[in-house]
Amino acid sequence: MTTIRTLRTDVAVIGGGIVGASAALALRQMGLGVALLERDLCGSRSSGVNYGGVRRQGRPLSQLPLAQRAHRIWGRLPELLGIDGEYIRSGHFKIARSESDMASLERYRAMSSDFDLGLELISAARLREQCPWLGTRAVGGSLCVEDGQANPRLVSPAFALAAQRAGAQVFERHKVDEVAHDGALFMVRSGNALEVHAPVLLNCAGAWAGAIAERFGETLPLRSGHPVMAVTEPVPHFMDWSLGVEGGGIYCRQVARGNLVLGGGAGIALDADRARVDRDAIATLAVQAVELLPTLRHAHFIRTWSGTEGYLPDREPVLGPSRTTPGLFHGFGFAGAGFQIGPAAGEVLAELARDGRSSTPIDAFAIERFDPVPEPEPQPASTTASDARPH
Repeated sequence: MTTIRTLRTDVAVIGGGIVGASAALALRQMGLGVALLERDLCGSRSSGVNYGGVRRQGRPLSQLPLAQRAHRIWGRLPELLGIDGEYIRSGHFKIARSESDMASLERYRAMSSDFDLGLELISAARLREQCPWLGTRAVGGSLCVEDGQANPRLVSPAFALAAQRAGAQVFERHKVDEVAHDGALFMVRSGNALEVHAPVLLNCAGAWAGAIAERFGETLPLRSGHPVMAVTEPVPHFMDWSLGVEGGGIYCRQVARGNLVLGGGAGIALDADRARVDRDAIATLAVQAVELLPTLRHAHFIRTWSGTEGYLPDREPVLGPSRTTPGLFHGFGFAGAGFQIGPAAGEVLAELARDGRSSTPIDAFAIERFDPVPEPEPQPASTTASDARPH
């Protein structure tokens, strides 16, 4: 008969993506005990299947304090993780395909000026001279020189490894089957293998975090999304920037080996844990890629993939304390854009766990914005003759 392992620690973390793992690392740097439970391998879900863009440009203004904090963390990645994760500040260029797109980019530069992103608007004439490899649909754009790109398959697991080296107890392939709170301690159980007790719980379970929140009476409109991703064979290097499109659509970057990583569109869920791309989505992505970068006309895709990400209706995360349960803090729903801000979100969660407050403004991400709409009070029944008639 197997005896369940029971341990007591300061903080339990559910989810070993970049948010949960960076929270575990920050907590250990604060001297707190941590146990992290991950249903699969750390960094293998949305944190590992994403595009790898490390951008601040284009984010809602509410996210920019978090993005600026993350920008500083990314700048010391080798010191923090022991690897560079192929992180480079290559520049992120957001393409305008119309004059209205350019006007939108100009408005964003003005609105974000307090955050000193260093955005530079590039005209069509200069773009043609500087980037002859861009297709004719591009009529200009906005460049954030210090934004960049990294390899999520290296960076995301590295946060968990760094947390483990710092003394965090990391349990991979430990799906959480039960979570409860007795008024003083949280209990997190994984099958008959492990039971963790802690006064603080961080819910960083990504697309599966809604089920954890619901166990504490917090029902959220969290849905799963599935990115369409592809990578080409290596081609001669021609592009340094990471590219996006104003208004959404295709995004791409070229790595040092010459491959281009591209994304855009929606994949298909196979079940609660798996997703894939389909032929139509890849065909659409290929057409958009050639329109944007004509040099890819004869390049081959050598791999395609998808994954499972968590989305809330306003495409903003939930980051902060539970509204029902003291000691519970949430960090999820990053809508496919959590890779850059993930390390800062982790530090914020660690501050909340230790101090109950954060040095970075997070009011915009409060779970209270999804408070259920109260049911209207029932009106007293009328007994007038007109009300008694059938309608």
